[in-house]
Amino acid sequence: MGPVPELDERATACADRLLDAERVLLASHIDADGLTSAAIASRALDRAGLDHEVVFEKQLDAERIAAIAATGYETVLFTDFGSGQLDVISRHVADGDFEAVIADHHQPADADDCAPGFEATDGYGDFAWHLNPLLVGIDGASELSGAGASYVLARALGGDRNRDLAALAVVGAVGDMQATGGELVGANEAIVTDGIEAGVVTETRDLSLYGKQTRPLPKLLEYASDVHLPGISNDEAGAIAFLEDLDLDLRADGEWRRWIDLTDEERQTLASALVQRAVTRGVPAEKIDRLVATTYTFPNEPEGTELRDASEFSTLLNATARYERADVGLAVCLGERGEPLERARRLLENHRRNLSEGIDWVTREGVKQREHVQYFHAGDRIRETIVGIVAGMALGNDGVSRSKPIVAFARKNDDELKVSARGTGVLVGHGLDLSAVMREASRAVDGDGGGHDVAAGATIPDGREDAFLDAVDRIVGEQLA
Repeated sequence: MGPVPELDERATACADRLLDAERVLLASHIDADGLTSAAIASRALDRAGLDHEVVFEKQLDAERIAAIAATGYETVLFTDFGSGQLDVISRHVADGDFEAVIADHHQPADADDCAPGFEATDGYGDFAWHLNPLLVGIDGASELSGAGASYVLARALGGDRNRDLAALAVVGAVGDMQATGGELVGANEAIVTDGIEAGVVTETRDLSLYGKQTRPLPKLLEYASDVHLPGISNDEAGAIAFLEDLDLDLRADGEWRRWIDLTDEERQTLASALVQRAVTRGVPAEKIDRLVATTYTFPNEPEGTELRDASEFSTLLNATARYERADVGLAVCLGERGEPLERARRLLENHRRNLSEGIDWVTREGVKQREHVQYFHAGDRIRETIVGIVAGMALGNDGVSRSKPIVAFARKNDDELKVSARGTGVLVGHGLDLSAVMREASRAVDGDGGGHDVAAGATIPDGREDAFLDAVDRIVGEQLA
């Protein structure tokens, strides 16, 4: 039995189909979840003795699926996408272009749009080789990522010998923002347990700030964004002054130490001082509680590197494929170090710079308001591969409300725009489903889209923004009514 018993039957059917194949084309998405999904699946296929090739796509649409069909592979494994395109994939399968196996966690396409023979199960398009937590009542936005679905498939392919791949599944889940409540939950928890038992994952309660492995203490505090600390966050001098006021020796050989360099007692002193600063400066209690969270580290990776911490590892991966170097991210996931890792670090520096410039641009230009949504159009100023990250980071900043979902546009090519939408858990609790919003609104203007309830995307024709926003605003209003 695998870590998610509800998916065992489907995972076994998917594994059997793959084991019957002579060669497999493995197609995956380009974000951290997609890269780890591909790495898990690739490693499992290798161990099962299955010849395969890996390709990555920014977005899976009818054109890209047709191109995949033209490769001549008889079996295609889709990871971290495919469910939302089940209608298109099903028609290729029905026409005999290829056999498909899907390990995904996004909202499936409407079963009514699928080829004959793809019956509906709980309202979703269904066939024997479709592995998706949503089909068994598990939330794909918060309880199992694409990497998690790939891991369930890997366990079906190779049993306990693939438990070491749980570490990559944790990276994928964290990269997919599934630990935003402070820890991984649901089916993800079972995968964490697998990783702990395999000796590849460590779970602890610790300071929740990003960069504990690699950032000097002043930068760790200055760049604290999840919990804004007055007089410290976004204030280099303030962060340094705060640290210098503590009765601790926080420098070594003239250089600032990192969080991981501190003793347990020093960490406790610093964490307590941060909480006290937050309390005295009026930070709401629920935000103060977020200063400490469950963190996931990988004991087999060197301490003090991005690979040791799930959050830093996932950010490193995001910095590769989003800049057309998925091969670098995949190599790192598969254990290569040396030049691939150094290349990934250089891409990470560029990624951070672009994100910072993107946030600065949104702050400077502001967002525009509709009745139920807010939006910005970045054009060529923000890369279409990171505009969704920028939109999510902008939520809650000055002038950007958390009471409305945010929609972001960026140019994809001469004829198309990339659209990314981000919401909050509170809005989802009130009925928001951005996957449905993006899918319906984009198709109304001859585009296509999908994703999760809290985060989704689409591609639409250039020049159709107003009609698209009209549809988005109407649908969101209906959902939140």
